[in-house]
Amino acid sequence: MPTPLYLVTGLHAESMAAATLGLQFDLPDPVVVRHEVDVAAGTLRRTVSDITGVLEREVVRLEHACASCAVREDVIPTLERLGQLDRWQAIVVHLPVAADGSSVCRVLGADRRVAPSVRAAAVVLALDGPGVVGDLLGDDLLSERFPVATAGDHRGVGEVLAAMVEYADLVAVFGDVGPDGTDLLRHLARPGVRLGLGGPDLPAGALLAGLHDHRASERWVAEVYQGRWREAQGPSAWRMELTTTLPLHPERFREGVPALGSGRLRTRGCFWVASRPGQVGVWDGAGGQVSIGTRGSWGRARPLTRLLFTGLLEDDVRPRLREAFDGVLLTDDELRARGPRWEVARDGLEPWLGAIRRAA
Repeated sequence: MPTPLYLVTGLHAESMAAATLGLQFDLPDPVVVRHEVDVAAGTLRRTVSDITGVLEREVVRLEHACASCAVREDVIPTLERLGQLDRWQAIVVHLPVAADGSSVCRVLGADRRVAPSVRAAAVVLALDGPGVVGDLLGDDLLSERFPVATAGDHRGVGEVLAAMVEYADLVAVFGDVGPDGTDLLRHLARPGVRLGLGGPDLPAGALLAGLHDHRASERWVAEVYQGRWREAQGPSAWRMELTTTLPLHPERFREGVPALGSGRLRTRGCFWVASRPGQVGVWDGAGGQVSIGTRGSWGRARPLTRLLFTGLLEDDVRPRLREAFDGVLLTDDELRARGPRWEVARDGLEPWLGAIRRAA
């Protein structure tokens, strides 16, 4: 039977270490694998230990020192090697800072032959409670806050951390998170995910049974979401979904990005533009920073725009977002005059979406 993996993710080293230690004590007979990336040195430090002490400590030079390369070049091979030994009942995996658990789960889920001796049992996100709201909705960059592990990574802290919350099977919060932070986490996390205040907060039996449902995790974080309506409101936070099968006007969309993406919000989803009717547009942002790009074609699926916004009630900008969203849609007059699929050579979105590709 494959050895279960418990993947610890996060941005704060102290919280990640505390979650790793908690799992080490809660799980029967575990081995712990810790990976630390040093971007400037171009190295990955791997430490393997169990109840008897440190079993191995090695510094590996990476072709490109980043979290994704670390997962591909060393984390997955190391986990399979340890699983093949059949020596421990569980493997606790302290991933590099800023490495999302999805990077491991997707490799394992795509092809079981890559690492047949292990299975993903849980993705545990470790958070610093007092900093939750600022980290998720602020405008800091990863490279500014965590230079050793993420130098050169210009993504926002909020964008990376929100994606971790959305993919996690268990959110472990260390320190006082406050009511705003607690409710914000509940609105970002997949419905039913446990929020542990002060640690993983689960009995060993539940952990051993496994919390990770790969299909459910992927459905919740999918850019083109096909599930139920996700709007919700709690005592401190809200979640709003804006969707349409009408195409977006390319020029008004370009001008409307700041209105839709600015402020203390988490935003994600898909969109389609009249000038690029076959392209799936993807939207990902937090804390006023937005990334837009493309992800393949619609194929036989019906194109749509479906954007999910999450924020706090103290910053309730839902009316502004609805107005901005309505303003970027094609009008009835534009649809009658030009139809939903425009034939143009350029649309002004090339810096983000690349050149327009015509269907053969």
